[in-house]
This record gives sequence, C-alpha cells and structure tokens, in this order.
Amino acid sequence: MIRILATALLALCLTASGAFATSLVELVERGRVYFKKFTNEPLTGKVDKGLYQGAYKDGKREAPWVGYWPNGQLHYMGVYKSGKREGPWIAYFDDGTKWEGLSGTYRDGKKVSY
Repeated sequence: MIRILATALLALCLTASGAFATSLVELVERGRVYFKKFTNEPLTGKVDKGLYQGAYKDGKREAPWVGYWPNGQLHYMGVYKSGKREGPWIAYFDDGTKWEGLSGTYRDGKKVSY
C-alpha cells in the first residue's frame, strides 16, 4: 500500500514540475526562452519526442541535444549551456554527409574552431 502511495505521489510531483517528456510542437518561444503552450512559467524538463531531443532549464536549452532530419538521418549532436552551443558540435546534411559549416567547436554560442 505504501509503495502504491509513494509511486502515485512521485508521478504527481513529476507532472506538476513539467519533468515529463514533451515535444517542440508543444512549446512556444518568447524572447529566446521556451514555455509550454498556455503557461507563463519557463520550461524545465526533457524533450524526447520528435525530431529534436534534449533538455531545458529555466526555458533555455541545456545539456546534450540531438536532432534528426524527417528521413531519420542524424542532423546534429552537441551540448547547450544556458541556451548557447558549447563544446564540440557535429552536423550532417539529410543525405548523411558532414555539414562542415555547422560542425566545429563552440564557446558561448560562437564557433571558435572547425
């Protein structure tokens, strides 16, 4: 009985915090900050449905992100920090060839090397 109650309480807490997965089509952007539609609270939680998958913290992209083309090919992989690209990024065209223009190392959202 206690296990069932604890599980129900955990599910309720996760639902209230917005930690459950969502997709980008359920979000709106206001001033470079993302919100779930029909709310005024910046999103904190994972997005793991659809073509783009990662996490948000206080409405900004955070942690590793991966994107896919509609045909299933990998589009990009990299890390965001406070909504800006950070560290190594690799990107591909929809035919699977490397996209040199977007691939490289980023610091504070700016490309610093190829």
